[in-house]
This record gives sequence, C-alpha cells and structure tokens, in this order.
Amino acid sequence: QVQLVESGGGSVQAGGSLRLSCEAYGYIGSYFCMGWFRQAPGKEREGVASSYSGSTSTYYADFVKGRFTIAQDNAKNLYLQMNSLKPEDTAMYYCAAVFAVNCPVMTRSNYHYWGQGTKVTVSS
Repeated sequence: QVQLVESGGGSVQAGGSLRLSCEAYGYIGSYFCMGWFRQAPGKEREGVASSYSGSTSTYYADFVKGRFTIAQDNAKNLYLQMNSLKPEDTAMYYCAAVFAVNCPVMTRSNYHYWGQGTKVTVSS
C-alpha cells in the first residue's frame, strides 16, 4: 500500500507564494506518477499538475502555467511551488499518485492513492 502525506498549506495574500510538499510511504517502484489536484468549495476536484518518476515529463493545467512549478525528488517526494497566487487558487490541495508507465489524464478516477489534503487560502 502507498500512503501520501501533504504539508505546506496556509494563508497568504494575493501575489504571494506557498510551497506544498507530499511524501509517499510504502513500495513505490519505478513506474510512479504523482500529481496535485485541488477542490474549491462547491466545485469539482481538478487536476493542477503531474510529474512522472524517472523522467522530466510534467503536466500543468492552463490556469497555473507560468505560476506553479512541480518537482519530484527520488520518486517519493513531490513539491508544488506556487507563485503569484490568486484568490481563485483558494482550495483544498490533494497529492495523488498512480502506478503507470506514463502519467494518465488528470481525472479523479485515474489516480488511485490520495493524501488527506492541505488547505490553501489566498486573500485579496
């Protein structure tokens, strides 16, 4: 089994930065895709960014391109550097993972392991 533990959420003013971290526990192996999702109150959970272990392949949703950076360290640690934060980035952020030969499309059903979430609040 794989467990994911997030940290790093908090409150910040618009234009500020936060860095989220996620650590994976358990057997990981070589074919491991990790990503970040977010869910705002009353909205669907949406994919933010993903990273595939053992390659430089990354994916970003259009609404974070140029502002967020995803990084994966040793296939077990995932980070999300969030800059130029906007009030609309306010959400619960979830770390997610799946064993796959490539990162799948970022839908909730395609990712099998989930963290408990960390809250990000951006005030105007």
